[in-house]
Amino acid sequence: MAARQLILAGNQQRRRERSQTVFVNAFVRHHFSPLDVLSDRALQRKYRLPRSAIQHLIQLVVPQIRRATRCNYALSPEVQLLAALRFYAVGSFREVVGDGTGLSKALVLRSVAAVTPILLRHARQHIKMATTREDVRQVHQGFHAMAGIPRVLGLVDGTLIPLLNPSLVDPSWICRKHFPAVNTQVVDHDGLIVDIVARWPGSIHDSFVWANSAVGQKAGRGMFGRSIFLGDSGYPLRSDLITPVMNPASPAEEAFNEGHTHTRTHIERVFGRWKARFRCIHRSSGGLRLSPRKSCQVIVVTAMLHNIAVRAGADEPSAVDDEDHDNPPPPPLPNEPRAALHQAGLRARQEIINLF
Repeated sequence: MAARQLILAGNQQRRRERSQTVFVNAFVRHHFSPLDVLSDRALQRKYRLPRSAIQHLIQLVVPQIRRATRCNYALSPEVQLLAALRFYAVGSFREVVGDGTGLSKALVLRSVAAVTPILLRHARQHIKMATTREDVRQVHQGFHAMAGIPRVLGLVDGTLIPLLNPSLVDPSWICRKHFPAVNTQVVDHDGLIVDIVARWPGSIHDSFVWANSAVGQKAGRGMFGRSIFLGDSGYPLRSDLITPVMNPASPAEEAFNEGHTHTRTHIERVFGRWKARFRCIHRSSGGLRLSPRKSCQVIVVTAMLHNIAVRAGADEPSAVDDEDHDNPPPPPLPNEPRAALHQAGLRARQEIINLF
């Protein structure tokens, strides 16, 4: 009996010693790197970014996405980033899988889910408005050179980013064009997206998105000084947000409307380039195949990548028609206490009209 107890005690001791030892039998899957194989032009065509920008993004994601794992054939951070960039560019999991990278649809989805939040943390560094006096002056001069409208700090417009989610049953996501979407507000300058709001369902009116955005509230409090924003007739007329004249009755008003339209079409071209560069947010891809929360994250990340591409001098994609651009009806006539704000907007607009 004593001998048997000694044998059991020895076995337990050996088991305890073995359990304290961890044998890492993992192999990190390093696929062939497109950065080493593809030319600069092919790399931009496939991932929409130049080589230097992709290498910079790899350095951003490696510290957060590299983790200690004992799983066999774990994906490297570079493979995960390139898979996410390819999905942003084409908007289809099947096409990423069909590229011959050896990734399954589930792995591509996991890569997008892992990379997107990491890139989102750096969005504020690339999506920001002019703050210094010199930068604001340059923005004013740039917009004034387009059509002669002074003190313009940005163009405001909304666009519908379609969703493809069979489990989405909330009717608030259905836009006025009868498909689920995210109503995304963008403020633009010189081809760059300097502010973006991607959080509201497609049924929400543009004027509500502007009133509840950080930029709209700052503008209402006069934090941008005498700078103004230009918006279409779907927005309310304010002293800081100038809309076109609904029924022009003089040559000056007609000239103002022409200048307003000419300047505002700049943001529509930005929508076309943005969606052509990243097809995942264009209706031709069928819609974002993610939950609404993750879809909003992808929208902001693609806006950040668009700015990176523009600043890096990447090749401009062939612009697509913004079929998802929403032109909501104008808001109702203002009532108290909004009538005072509307009257202030009328006076501010008339000051500009007098310059034409």
